[in-house]
Amino acid sequence: MYKNIEKQIKLRLKDQVEYQPGQVVSKTLVQNDSVSMTVFSFDKGEEISTHAAAGDAMVTVLEGKGRFTVADEVFFLEEGETLIMPKNIPHAVYGEEKFKMQLVVSY
Repeated sequence: MYKNIEKQIKLRLKDQVEYQPGQVVSKTLVQNDSVSMTVFSFDKGEEISTHAAAGDAMVTVLEGKGRFTVADEVFFLEEGETLIMPKNIPHAVYGEEKFKMQLVVSY
């Protein structure tokens, strides 16, 4: 089920993806019909533009600070904070500063 990540060792999710200047970087850890799990890094000012997901999307900030727009509501999340973005509701993600997040989408 898990891929692209070592098993049976202690690790930090934020260390599984590096920052790249001017980019959003992602690493998929699980992808199947029920769930997907991905870790992301955002350089400051980078974004994922408005889109909707086919499942509920739970994000947890692992490092830094991100801005999440869900429908017309804006949320600023910092390390350790979590937000669930409901399925089929437009949302966007923006790097207020460099930040990393874990995304879990359940279908």
